[in-house]
Amino acid sequence: MDGHRTAERRSLAYHRAIAERLVRDPSILARARDRVAGWIASGAVHPKWTAAWTELLALPLAEICDRLQEPSEAMTAMRQMTPFAGALDPRTRWALWRSVPR
Repeated sequence: MDGHRTAERRSLAYHRAIAERLVRDPSILARARDRVAGWIASGAVHPKWTAAWTELLALPLAEICDRLQEPSEAMTAMRQMTPFAGALDPRTRWALWRSVPR
């Protein structure tokens, strides 16, 4: 399998793990919202992505969790610029990365 496809599958696995944790730890969602607000304030991220993430993160928690795990083309693209970076500790993230076949 090519490297790009592997990266997409790893990103989906990462966001599935985030969705599971959001229910137990709402601070993850607050940090993601803060990150998007920072992107908007700094202008560092294209408005297309900040608008998409702002809209998604305003949904009810169950919908956010569902969307994070959605295999659609739109969500695959959004996961490339995620406000959830750093939400998993490095050990967990690397274990998850290794669990996704290449």
